[in-house]
Amino acid sequence: MPETWIAIGELAGRAGVAASALRFYESQGLLSTVRSAGGRRLFARSELRRVAFIRAAQAVGLSLVQIRAALATLPKGRTPTQADWAHLSRSWRPLLDARIAALTRLRAQLDTCIGCGCLSLKRCALYNPDDAAARRGPGARYLLGDRAADVMAAAGGPRTDTGAQPRGRQSR
Repeated sequence: MPETWIAIGELAGRAGVAASALRFYESQGLLSTVRSAGGRRLFARSELRRVAFIRAAQAVGLSLVQIRAALATLPKGRTPTQADWAHLSRSWRPLLDARIAALTRLRAQLDTCIGCGCLSLKRCALYNPDDAAARRGPGARYLLGDRAADVMAAAGGPRTDTGAQPRGRQSR
């Protein structure tokens, strides 16, 4: 059966993405096009499924580099099938689990420094006495997995993992 070709505007409209996004995906090697005699981009109709795959993978949180690598595992030019998605998505579960864990830690810590109003982990005597977290390395230490209890223990402060709550905090 001969391939059906559609113009970039039609693909953009059907896929619900901007034409500029399609051109970008093409420049990144995620989509293939041919040119008409007049130089217009034409996409195989099957690229609709490929765009859907890209968008779904982005919604999962994958980068375009990861998406390109996933698409590269398919036979050349083949549009991803439901079975392909099932196989590839299984390999992404550890990545998703790590992101979920990081977001869960973030959610649990959203209100940890609001009690005193300082809004500064550098100066916070409650959760970061004497800027102890900075001694553990660069970056947002608590979001990277360091526990406030460990930071406070290293700084000689009260341990919050023994059931004792810092002043002003109540157990939930």
